[in-house]
Amino acid sequence: MTFRAPLQDFKFVFDHLAGMGDLLQMPAFSAVESDLIEAVLSENARFTEDVVAPTNWDGDQKPPAAQNGVVTVTASFHKAFKAFGEGGWQGLRHPEAWGGQGLPNLLATATNENLFAANMAFSLCPLLTDGVIEALLLAGSDSQKTTYVPALMEGRWTGTMNLTEPQAGSDLSLVSSKAVPQGDGTYRVFGQKIYITYGEHDLAENIIHLVLARTVDAPSGVKGLSLFIVPKYLVADDGSLGQRNDVWCASIEHKLGIHGSPTAVLLYGDDKGEVGKGAVATLVGEENRGLEYMFIMMNAARFAVGVQGIGISERATQQALAYARDRVQSRAVEGSAAAVPIVRHPDVQRMLSTMRALTEATRAVACCAAAAHDLGTQHPEEMVRRFNESIYDYLVPIVKGFSTECSLEVASLGVQTHGGMGFIEETGAAQYYRDARILTIYEGTTAIQANDLVGRKTLRDGGKVALDLSKAMRVTLDELAQAVATATNVHKPGLTVLHQQFELAIDAYESSIHYVLNNTKEDIRSVYTGSVPYLMLAGYVLGGWQMVRSALVCVRESTTTDDRFLANKFATAVFYGAYILPRASMLYTTILHGKVVSEALTHSDLV
Repeated sequence: MTFRAPLQDFKFVFDHLAGMGDLLQMPAFSAVESDLIEAVLSENARFTEDVVAPTNWDGDQKPPAAQNGVVTVTASFHKAFKAFGEGGWQGLRHPEAWGGQGLPNLLATATNENLFAANMAFSLCPLLTDGVIEALLLAGSDSQKTTYVPALMEGRWTGTMNLTEPQAGSDLSLVSSKAVPQGDGTYRVFGQKIYITYGEHDLAENIIHLVLARTVDAPSGVKGLSLFIVPKYLVADDGSLGQRNDVWCASIEHKLGIHGSPTAVLLYGDDKGEVGKGAVATLVGEENRGLEYMFIMMNAARFAVGVQGIGISERATQQALAYARDRVQSRAVEGSAAAVPIVRHPDVQRMLSTMRALTEATRAVACCAAAAHDLGTQHPEEMVRRFNESIYDYLVPIVKGFSTECSLEVASLGVQTHGGMGFIEETGAAQYYRDARILTIYEGTTAIQANDLVGRKTLRDGGKVALDLSKAMRVTLDELAQAVATATNVHKPGLTVLHQQFELAIDAYESSIHYVLNNTKEDIRSVYTGSVPYLMLAGYVLGGWQMVRSALVCVRESTTTDDRFLANKFATAVFYGAYILPRASMLYTTILHGKVVSEALTHSDLV
């Protein structure tokens, strides 16, 4: 099935929800014309549709191969990756001073979603490289930036993030890799890292690994972790590549999905390179602050993984809709002379509408978060920067956790829409389901995101940011009430449903926040029993907010034009209000029952 970038929806979100026009008024983007934004988005659509998307099936069916430490990536990936680098896509949102284009993160969120939708396995390499660039720009020395960032921006080199070890999954306090100082400013790293995406491949000239390890006298736990740069090939002062470093690929994983991306087990200090025993490394920043620096990369990666979920949702939705329009089976429930396309059957319409509603809602939330990131880093006023930075930090675990959980539902519904054909690999629907399954796991599981939302993002500031968002939602609720009062017969029923359900959803959101704030000290286990429901509730309500805002725009704009896009958008918003928003109230009930469930499980031997 051919992928088509959802350009019209991106333009709608940019113009009406995320405030691209406001971003371009800031000094940091004052030289960026709106025409350039559209041109970049259009060119990105062409590139992802024509160059990257055709490699998706190929990568799934012909995965990378490893032999004697050398990993050969799917042949079709090479041409696409070369075009990716030459097109300047890697540096889109990064500073011009280091070879980037300095464009808004909001735009990069859209171009990345298209890349993820076109081929998720392919996109993982640029995703991690992006995180390495960001970490080095914020924590690296001037020398490290000069040595590594330009080549990473150009796509000549790629980057990885090395955290996990066999005995240390998400608990990084158990990391045991060692970094031994050599007395000349370098270190030698010894250890094993697992699940390293694109840890070895033949797409680029060099691979720059960012590695968490402990120095000889480091304290135990996460406070003793330091961050090191370990290049596959050592880099000379003039930028040329030198000896092969002592980092080696022991094997690549055989996975449920994302077959096109090599996931490597890396050995450091196995004396297989050209530098002697131990991988030559340089320290990033100060010793024992590695996790702090790595979180720069992890935060960027978590947001990007959430956008990957949206990309998979978009691709699965497009394929399911195309199939439903073509597949003729059974007569219409109201009666018809002959069998009809299954898109006319009510439950197929429910599934397709659920897929579209969740995709558009998660996209809108992610784009608004990206705009907050732009404001938080680029706005000239410090107060505005701080406020938007706090909004972005609050939204990151929701974008990651909620969007990826939704992608599983969307991809599963895509298989269901295909019926038995969805279970057959040749249709492609199954690949999206398999690929989506990793998204709720890597860069922190949904529970880790939910615990972060409870602990760092709600309790730490006494719920201030969460409740500030609720106040903003109630302003939109008032606007919705006014729209109901003045609406025509075409829009009034839908707006009425939206108002009823949005109000109930906001109530559930506020109540869940107060539950977390009021019960954590007395019964922390019960609160964390409901942490994932809390995250999902927040996602549904924030997504509903953006769908309500969308509906209000559609009503306003449709008075002057008969636009099918606006009609479709309004219908999707109404569906979200009627079928998706009620989930918030149910989840609040789940949160309230956390104490009862926790106590029951304590007295059982079920877990």
